Amino acid sequence: MSAKKRGQSASQRAIAFLLILQTILIGVNAENRLQQGDSPIQVLIWMINQCIPVLKQASSLQEKQKKSLLPKHRRSEDQ
Repeated sequence: MSAKKRGQSASQRAIAFLLILQTILIGVNAENRLQQGDSPIQVLIWMINQCIPVLKQASSLQEKQKKSLLPKHRRSEDQ
């Protein structure tokens, strides 16, 4: 495997790990909000609003992975 591909996969793994960590922290914060007396519906709405950017980031990462797997001549056609 070339150094460029290893670097890409390592950075993609790091980004994926950080997205997972961000999702876990949203869950912990939601639990704290519930313990402080917020209604479950309010907490659920808050969680959805917090997770939308995480889902967008994950989708963007997935698109980058797909593009990096395409042959070079296909990448230039897609632009």
